[in-house]
Amino acid sequence: MDLKEISVQLQAGKAKIVKTLVQQAIDEGIPAQEILEKGLLDGMNEVGEKFKNNEIFVPEVLVAARAMNQGVSLLKPLLQQAGVQATGRVCIGTVQGDLHDIGKNLVKMMMEGKGLEVIDLGTDVSADTFVKTAIEQHCDIICCSALLTTTMSVMGDVVKAAEAAGIRDKVKIMIGGAPVNEAFRAQIDADAYTTDAASAADCAVNFCKAC
Repeated sequence: MDLKEISVQLQAGKAKIVKTLVQQAIDEGIPAQEILEKGLLDGMNEVGEKFKNNEIFVPEVLVAARAMNQGVSLLKPLLQQAGVQATGRVCIGTVQGDLHDIGKNLVKMMMEGKGLEVIDLGTDVSADTFVKTAIEQHCDIICCSALLTTTMSVMGDVVKAAEAAGIRDKVKIMIGGAPVNEAFRAQIDADAYTTDAASAADCAVNFCKAC
């Protein structure tokens, strides 16, 4: 079976077909990791590139991510049996006082599409919760999102909390959201600011490779 077909159907957002093809590949004895990498992740990488280049938009990304999740649900137990590890672990959330989550959810999907394990803390997340989760779950990266200028300052609190907990040299802190920019990143001493979800996923993968 040609795993490229899984990638093509995923990009088209055909969740049922993706699930059927993944099952077919499993039945044919193709290793789960190969199905994941050459089928599902290959497809999400294409989606990420198209999204970055404004060739597709949020609805198409959401539909493709749903198709990917259908396939991943079949592969997860097989990957665990084979002892396949995620390429890195990230905790993500919208900062305290902010309830916007569309951007955060997109970043999460893109990161999962790159093979990272993502712990979603939801919205209105305190600096202490970010840091506590990073310690308990052995995260490589903390990702903070904000859509309001009034909540941006919490990102600085996250950096300070990580320093106070003694994990600042072990965990990268990434920030993003409409009011955030590179100057603000430098001001609070976070590790990375990215302008869109696809770039955030690329950046996170590079950080995890360097760990």
